[in-house]
Amino acid sequence: MPPHDPRYDILFEPVKIGPVTAPNRFYAAPHATGHGWAQPKGAIALRAMKAEGGWGTVAMQMSEISPDSDMANHPMERIWDDSDIPRHAAQVAAIKAHGSLAAIELAHGGMRARNITTGVPVLGPSALPVLRPEVPVQARAMDKSDIRAFRTAHKAAAKRAAQAGYDVLYVYAAHDLSLLAHFLSPVLNQRSDEYGGGFENRLRLLREVLEDTLEVAAGKQAVALRFSVAEPGKPDGLRHDGEGRDVVAALAELPDLWDVNISGWPNDSQTARFAQEGYQLPFTDFVKSLTSKPVVGVGRFTSPDMMVSLIKKGRLDLVGAARPSIADPFLPAKIREGRVEDIRECIGCNICVSMDAYGLPLRCTQNPTISEEWRRGWHPETPALSQKRRAHLIVGAGPAGLECAVTLLRAGQKVTVAEARDEPGGRVTREARLPGLSSWARVRDYRTQQLSQSRDADLFLASRLSAAEIAEFGADTITLATGARWRADGLGASHLKTRFEGETQALTPDDIMKGALAGATPGTYVVYDDDHFYMASALAEEICKLGHRAIYVTPQATVATWTDLTLEQDRIIARLRDLDVALHVNTTLRPDGQFENLLSGEVQAFDGAKLVMVGARLPCDDLLAELQARSEMQVVQTGDCLVPGTIQAAVLSGHTVARGLLTPTDPSVLFKREQVLNPTRQ
Repeated sequence: MPPHDPRYDILFEPVKIGPVTAPNRFYAAPHATGHGWAQPKGAIALRAMKAEGGWGTVAMQMSEISPDSDMANHPMERIWDDSDIPRHAAQVAAIKAHGSLAAIELAHGGMRARNITTGVPVLGPSALPVLRPEVPVQARAMDKSDIRAFRTAHKAAAKRAAQAGYDVLYVYAAHDLSLLAHFLSPVLNQRSDEYGGGFENRLRLLREVLEDTLEVAAGKQAVALRFSVAEPGKPDGLRHDGEGRDVVAALAELPDLWDVNISGWPNDSQTARFAQEGYQLPFTDFVKSLTSKPVVGVGRFTSPDMMVSLIKKGRLDLVGAARPSIADPFLPAKIREGRVEDIRECIGCNICVSMDAYGLPLRCTQNPTISEEWRRGWHPETPALSQKRRAHLIVGAGPAGLECAVTLLRAGQKVTVAEARDEPGGRVTREARLPGLSSWARVRDYRTQQLSQSRDADLFLASRLSAAEIAEFGADTITLATGARWRADGLGASHLKTRFEGETQALTPDDIMKGALAGATPGTYVVYDDDHFYMASALAEEICKLGHRAIYVTPQATVATWTDLTLEQDRIIARLRDLDVALHVNTTLRPDGQFENLLSGEVQAFDGAKLVMVGARLPCDDLLAELQARSEMQVVQTGDCLVPGTIQAAVLSGHTVARGLLTPTDPSVLFKREQVLNPTRQ
């Protein structure tokens, strides 16, 4: 084990939070896991893994306090009544088993709730549509009895949380997801009674609930206030130099802990494409000057040196993390053990965030074991079980091949990776050169670093192997991880059959990333997005960067449709507008190379422009048939050459294939299932 590094000692100092003490400054902030109340075993194991990894405080996600805060398709936690206590007690026990504090975020969604499954009215400070315009639901303005009932429900939930054993009880007023935040808002709160109008009146309910929760805690549990100090980009929203600051000043010494961030969620969880590490600090820095209580904040912190700087400069007392704690649950342990180079740094892609939109368990590009702690028994650091030591050949050093190699290596296997190109990383290396995507390279760098540390791993570059050479190598197992290539024939998500006719030709993302436009005479390029994720918009930006004009066209009704789920769609649109990229939605590419507006039927040719087709991909599986013809050879595929997908899917595929090579299992039993109901019992 590397020697202890005293530079980071300050991060492992205990921090007193009211009546409890956090063992260190690493704070795993509340975030959705996608398991919710119906899949407790998965959620419990996920958070327990963070505690095992050294996070001194591990927080439960938003927990609905009552049935009138039903978040519908979002699988939140619930603490509605006493029947929920055993589940929470099990979570607390799993966290405390590793010496960490357990925190719970008590919350009422207010005008963000839908109450579709409970069927009761949505509640808010005023009679307005709920804050999800795609949902045809409106909130009922709360009267005084509703406010009293809410306070009573919050106190009851706090008592249950204390009974379950939580150390920190949250009052939640953040992210535009909280009834308390809605009462603070001068836009949403249009009341004329003592709970509306001026600042002090709009603050009243938050103050009352804080005092209620402190009364319940009675000096045994700490009470935290999670508060969004600013709503950047919202014309009438809170400002950190306005009412956001006023809230902190007014309540400065009430809570035992301030957990501060910015709102809404696309601001709080910005991707690396549009924000650097620590991007929230300019908004939250003032909080420490107004309170003597400890302050925790977030900002996709992955650098231990930055963490130390935050503490020494008095900007934060505890280093909060959601996404970095997902990417590497053992980040604190690695810093403590002097293994900083072994940290799997979050790449800020928000694949984790996108799962919430579907109400699904988390996925992560860097950490393929997330959400698999219970159902598959996967551990992010402990090697997979191995039947015996064998020699493995992996053809391709992209995300799938590298993850497969690292997983095998950790299990004590001999691994050889052969890469046809003169650099490792495959698609992540190429895509990382596009504007804003440099953090993608962390997927490559972490894994190549792990391989470089072992004498049991060989990585050969510029080594394109034929089927005969692979056979001659004599490996016990052969894994093809040769990736995929972008199609140029017109097929994509909206064009599953019809190909281009006649002389229609198109460049592909592969061409652009290989430098096809570098040094070319300035021209106009139509980027046709039939992939609907980040690639087309990144290519349009790259085209502009190279001195050309870009036109973005998509058959979808919105730009880069799937990036709405990664919370970056609005920023992508703003960036393309800044670059003077013309945006054409609801416009399909015809087989003759012309474009047709799907609403008006108008046909447009974009004369003189060259086409960049961002559509489907084809697996690079040419070697498979040749190798399968050799009956003595066992060959498996992984990643994009098995089925093209996201980088996250490729990493997960590589990890899964490696575990299958180590311990073959029944393919019909992929994982354990949580059975909520037993139909044979009444």
